Amino acid sequence: MSSMLETIQANLARNIIARRKALNTSQEKLALLAGVDRTYVSQLERGIANPSVSILCRIAEVLQCELHDLLSDKPSFA
Repeated sequence: MSSMLETIQANLARNIIARRKALNTSQEKLALLAGVDRTYVSQLERGIANPSVSILCRIAEVLQCELHDLLSDKPSFA
């Protein structure tokens, strides 16, 4: 696995967790609203899933943030 991919997955995991907790939302609620399985949200938060752009967009919408913030090492919502 490339270091760029590992960095992006780590950023994504950290940012989904941070934003979800800031909104006081459970993995289950995020999954339901984004149209994915709760176990998939768990995989994203552990950095082991590779989501499509479509799924990332749905998650960003549910988390009320920009897609680039989910992938960033310095998200604007932090």
